[in-house]
Amino acid sequence: MKSIAAAVVASLVLLGTAGLLQAQRERAFPPTDTPDDEVLIASPTALRRMTVGFNALAADVYWIRALQYYGGTKRRLAARAPAPQPPHALAGTSDYDRLYDLLNLTTSLDPLFDIAYRFGAVFLAEPYPLGPDRPDLAVKLLEKGMQARPERWQYLEDIGFVHYWYERNYKAAADAFARAGDISGAPNWLKPLAATTLAQGGDRRTSRAMWLAILQSADVDWLRHQAEWRLQQFRALDDIDVLQARVDAYTKRTGTVPRDWQSLVAAGDLRRIPTDPTGVAYELGPGGRVRLSSSSSLLPLPVEPQRLPAATP
Repeated sequence: MKSIAAAVVASLVLLGTAGLLQAQRERAFPPTDTPDDEVLIASPTALRRMTVGFNALAADVYWIRALQYYGGTKRRLAARAPAPQPPHALAGTSDYDRLYDLLNLTTSLDPLFDIAYRFGAVFLAEPYPLGPDRPDLAVKLLEKGMQARPERWQYLEDIGFVHYWYERNYKAAADAFARAGDISGAPNWLKPLAATTLAQGGDRRTSRAMWLAILQSADVDWLRHQAEWRLQQFRALDDIDVLQARVDAYTKRTGTVPRDWQSLVAAGDLRRIPTDPTGVAYELGPGGRVRLSSSSSLLPLPVEPQRLPAATP
C-alpha cells in the first residue's frame, strides 16, 4: 500500500511539474491559432482501454482540448472575417472538423460529463463562423447523453432548444419539450411550452419565454449568463421597434429624416438619447434606420424564428 501511495504522490508531482513547465513554455512561446497536426484516437473504445483506471482524468484532458480547439478556431475565423454562409450548408465543417470528435471522445471516456454534452451541443449548433453550424451533431451528442442518463430531462430540453432556435423545426422542438416534460422531476412549464411551440412556432414572445425558462432552470453559470444575454437582446429588439416607430412618425410629421437623436429630443419625441440594455446608445443609420451600436456587446442580434401561419378553418 505504501508503494502505491508513493507512486500516486510521485505522479501528482510530475503532473504539477509538467504543468509549470508548460505554463513557462507558453509564456515564452505563445500558442498560435493555426491548426496543428495533432492525431486523435478515433475509437472511443480503444481510448477507454488505453486509459483504463484514468478515464475521468482523460475526459477532463479531452474536454479542455475541445475548449481550446473551439475557442482558437473561433478567434482565427474572427481575425480573418470569413464571408457569411447560408444556414446549415455545412460551411463551417472543415474549420471545426475535429470539434465533434473531441466531444465524442470526452463523453465516451466519461458518459456522465454533463457540461460536455450541454456546452458541446451549443458549440456545435452555433452558426458559422461562431461555430460549425451543425445542429444535427448537437442533437446527436445530446441523444448520446440521454442514453447514458435517461433521467436528465435537461438534455431533451436542450434538444428541443436546438430544433427550435437553430433549425426552426418547431414540430421536433415541441416533441422534445413534451418528452422532457414526461420525465419524473421535470418542471411543469415544459408541457405548456411544447403546446405553445407546436401551435405558434417561432415568435419573439415564445423565444423570450424559452430563454426565461432556461434562465430559471440553468444549473451552470455559463448557461445562465447566456440566457441573460439573449434576454437582453430581445429587449433591444423591442426597443428598436419602438424607436423606429418614433423616428418614422417624426419623419412623416416634419418631412425630414432626423440626423441624430438630439433632433427627436428637441422635438419632444424622446426625453433623452436612448441606450440599449447594456447602456450603449443606439445609432441612427442611413435613412433613419435604428440599429445597435457597432460597439454593443449585444451584437449580433438573433435572426428571429418565424411564426407559423394561422391554420385554415
